[in-house]
Amino acid sequence: MTHKERIFVTGAAGFIGAALCQRLLADGHTVLGIDSLNDYYDPNLKAARLVNLSEHSEQQNFTFAKIDLTDAVALNTTVRDFAPTIMVHLAAQAGVRYSLQNPHSYVQSNLVGHFNILELCRSIQSDSPDQLKHLLYASSSSVYGGNTKVPFSEADKVDNAYSLYAATKASNELMTNSYSHLFGIPASGLRFFTVYGPWGRPDMSPMLFAERILKGEPVRLFNKGDLWRDFTYVADIVEAIVRLMPAVPSREQEKPAHDVYNLGNQNPVQLFEYVDLLGEALGKEPVLDLAEWPPTEVYKTYADTSKLQAKVGWAPETSLKDGLSQFAAWYVPWYESQHG
Repeated sequence: MTHKERIFVTGAAGFIGAALCQRLLADGHTVLGIDSLNDYYDPNLKAARLVNLSEHSEQQNFTFAKIDLTDAVALNTTVRDFAPTIMVHLAAQAGVRYSLQNPHSYVQSNLVGHFNILELCRSIQSDSPDQLKHLLYASSSSVYGGNTKVPFSEADKVDNAYSLYAATKASNELMTNSYSHLFGIPASGLRFFTVYGPWGRPDMSPMLFAERILKGEPVRLFNKGDLWRDFTYVADIVEAIVRLMPAVPSREQEKPAHDVYNLGNQNPVQLFEYVDLLGEALGKEPVLDLAEWPPTEVYKTYADTSKLQAKVGWAPETSLKDGLSQFAAWYVPWYESQHG
């Protein structure tokens, strides 16, 4: 994007959100970021990500507010005052297996929170029809659930969710489609495929596995290592979002101005190979614990990115080996700083 925008980002202290804010600020945009800073995982990591953004606060092109998405009043007041031209809604209760322990948090954050974002867009659209150009929001490859046809295409059905998390993300897409149809909100859903990289989430496999490898503890691999994931480097995810921002969907006859895109690497890797590459990047041989296949897990995720490629002329391409090297270069110093 060459035009400077006023961009509102939810989940700004999160893994993808913080990386996106860094890129947007480096590109000269003005950013309002919000986050609830909850304790689903170590708040110190979220605070450290915000410290990286603090220099931009001093330059007055980054503002941060601690807001929970379920607080519609605070959300509306803060965002309406900011007057965004683009919204990127990334905040959500993340994690597949955690939904078995705390399902209520998924309903509140992912359903009520997403509804509040849509209502905010509707309000802005009603009062200032030309202000908000584009809503981009996080969906997930989890929406494909039990689909066995690979690669996963945006045209595939997504009515066979394997987890409550997946069900909330599929619901977000349906909710957005209806609001786009009813109120003309231009929106794009982003189906992320297993995002990894520096400053990642400690509940995801790169940090979980890396800590175990460095400690010499067994790394548990579900289905005895025979699961496949389409690992996507975080900088590629950010690049895709930035390229999609000006690619605003248009209304066509009965079709709302709403689209969804796979954001994946189109190159699934078996968990055995993934752990070997991670061990290589860390310089230590992994010890494996081969476990059974839990009901929340799908066998393979595999993104067809031809739609993204056709829209913006680019698709994620960072190799897993290169991406894990970048992750390890960040993770080892971070691990040492946290463990003395």
